[in-house]
Amino acid sequence: MGYPLRDRVALGAALAAPLVVALLLVPFRAGLASTNLALILVVVVVAVAAIGNRVAGALAALSSAVWFDFFLARPFERFAITDPNDIATAVLLLAVGLAVSQLAARARRLHVVTMLDAGLLARIHDTAALAQSAGSPDAVVDQVSRHLVEILWLRGCRFEYGSLLGHPARLEQDGSVVLDRKPWDLEELGWPHGEIELRAAHNGRYVGRFMLRPTPGLVPSRQVRMVAVTLADDAGAALDTAGPVLDG
Repeated sequence: MGYPLRDRVALGAALAAPLVVALLLVPFRAGLASTNLALILVVVVVAVAAIGNRVAGALAALSSAVWFDFFLARPFERFAITDPNDIATAVLLLAVGLAVSQLAARARRLHVVTMLDAGLLARIHDTAALAQSAGSPDAVVDQVSRHLVEILWLRGCRFEYGSLLGHPARLEQDGSVVLDRKPWDLEELGWPHGEIELRAAHNGRYVGRFMLRPTPGLVPSRQVRMVAVTLADDAGAALDTAGPVLDG
């Protein structure tokens, strides 16, 4: 699928930014300590890692160490360092740059997860509020179907009222999947072929099921799958008093 645009930009910056900054520092290399020059390049690594990913951060760290050697350490403009202190600085620049890039990339990931959690919680709240209102239960089913398609990256989703035909794979309450009553390794094997059953129930009473059509190769996290189960339960609560139910 390739890298997103933001990560492609970061990869380009990882190659170009340390070189540009090193060139800008050339007029000051005689008056500044090599450690200070290296710290400036660490800032570049942090900036690249913050907008990109670990690969971009690591590449920026390596690029910074290379151009520090070539432009800012004696003998200048040669890939050779004679001063032991400069050698230590170059090694530390690379090590610190790699470490900082990992931290920056992790901070970006945590930010994404936080935003994802907020979005999932909003879906749960909105669906629960709709289920508790006096509106049509069908509206809850429609809303849950849309949410399931979005958060589970489905190709489609339909709802069956009060029927249990066949033996499709099933998405369980804990976010796992079973097929023929046996656990299915979703992370390792991907979704099973065919539709996946997600039952809607309330107070132990089965009222229907969502039939999920997964997109091959796209498996959401267990956390997201458990949110899907919660949404299905909200639909079950809305449908509990609407029409016949089956014990399941």
